[in-house]
Amino acid sequence: MTDRFRLTIGQLNATVGDLEGNAAKARAAWDQARAAGADMLALPEMFITGYQTQDLVLKPAFTDQAVAALMQLGTSLADGPAIGIGGPWRDDGKLYNAWWVFRDGALVARVLKHHLPYQQLFDELRLFQSGPISGPYPVAGVRLGSPICEDGWYPDVAETLAETGAEILVVPNGSPYHREKLDLRMGHMVGRVVETGLPLVYVNLVGGQDDQLYDGASFVLNPGGRKVVQLPAFQEAIAHVDFLRTDDGWRAEPGPMAPQPDAWEQDYFAMMLGLRDYLCKSGFSKVVLGMSGGIDSALVATIAADAIGPENVRCVMLPSEYTSQASLDDAADCATRLGARLDTVHIEGARDAVGDALAHLMEGTAPDITEENIQSRLRGVMLMAISNKFNEMLLTTGNKSEVAVGYATIYGDMAGGYNPIKDLYKTRVFETCRWRNENHRDWMLGRPGEVIPPRIISKPPSAELRPDQKDEDSLPPYEVLDAILDGLVEKDLSLADLIAQGFDADTVRHVERLLYVSEWKRYQAAPGPRISTRAFWLDRRYPLVNRWRDRI
Repeated sequence: MTDRFRLTIGQLNATVGDLEGNAAKARAAWDQARAAGADMLALPEMFITGYQTQDLVLKPAFTDQAVAALMQLGTSLADGPAIGIGGPWRDDGKLYNAWWVFRDGALVARVLKHHLPYQQLFDELRLFQSGPISGPYPVAGVRLGSPICEDGWYPDVAETLAETGAEILVVPNGSPYHREKLDLRMGHMVGRVVETGLPLVYVNLVGGQDDQLYDGASFVLNPGGRKVVQLPAFQEAIAHVDFLRTDDGWRAEPGPMAPQPDAWEQDYFAMMLGLRDYLCKSGFSKVVLGMSGGIDSALVATIAADAIGPENVRCVMLPSEYTSQASLDDAADCATRLGARLDTVHIEGARDAVGDALAHLMEGTAPDITEENIQSRLRGVMLMAISNKFNEMLLTTGNKSEVAVGYATIYGDMAGGYNPIKDLYKTRVFETCRWRNENHRDWMLGRPGEVIPPRIISKPPSAELRPDQKDEDSLPPYEVLDAILDGLVEKDLSLADLIAQGFDADTVRHVERLLYVSEWKRYQAAPGPRISTRAFWLDRRYPLVNRWRDRI
């Protein structure tokens, strides 16, 4: 009977659809596990395919090739540790989310996911069948049990495994990030440990996939809920964990304990990694964005510089006669501090040409938002031209407050391939800029220090589409707007609830109306990283045509 068991945790970044690349990552991790004398390598949920696959996994050709890649990988790893790796399994016309365990080149277990998540951004009930609760499987003289991700959030799977002889719980995960998620999942896993009396290994995916983020932050708990290993958040990591047999059962020896970032750093890392992976996995290495001299574009440029390096960031100022000298100066100052390129393209000539072309139709009408939108859309046309010509992904820069109330021009400043701050309210934009000026981390490729000029943070926000325009001419102050949106979007409060909190009734009605009538814009908006539990589209899905309004 063995008294020591070494498990290697592979907290790795998979790419959806890259079967060969994901298999190569798994093989490289297995080589490290073998060199470390490990008995087993544990990889995350659905690792061979990447996660989430959405409806791609319903395509038989894809799942067949994924299974073939799993079998080819598993049967080739014959001289070394066992390997557990996530991937699909189709049996008798039913598709399962499975965890495959190979030892000595042979498949020894196939664990099927029992609880299928269907809330928030998940839709697994559409994709997979619920599998039966699997029993434990032996590896190197130890009986392991593997609840797959959601299975670990409920007591039944872990308790069944404990009752049927499991000695260590190894939980493979594709658990997406949202703010405060680290503490939330830790609480659930402590519950499983307390209920079963077994040590638990939490192995999570890391990296960006479209508008979802996987934060890693894998850990190991001993009975009683004592954490003895903590891997870093948002970074790939491999760790070797030793378990010793004691009179009270298996216990993990203390290992690496990476510090966990606070909420502001978590969100910033998530936005940065989301952009970096979206670019890399889409085949882009450079970006372009409109640099207005305002706070949103300054933050997006900073995130981009941290993600791919300032030398790969092109900022473009597109001024008109309404653009203040302060905005021109602030845009130049920010680009210089970041070390990014700044180009200038004037829009007056193009705007006047469009005005002349439409003059015979608009004769006799007064200037209004139509003319403002022409300016914004011309900027979008010019930025897209630069994007196309130089193969630089255009980033859009609307924050969640603007996205919520439609304070953005469709086909204008909403044009672009990705929006790093899509899920960040305006009030959090201000605080995030302050945080970044005060903090620099080794995972940032941008410059340290005060990279966002303080005047950009302190001045009143403006779209500068007409003389002396300010955002508050059309919207409540952002502190009020964001508080109301937090109630309507994040908490699903009624108008009466918000008025009872002290908000003006007409203001609440106005914000609710803007929220609903802007749904069609959000439907066409660029993707962006989910950092809250109520991200537009992923978590909050509303009809485009909707005549219902709350009553007071």
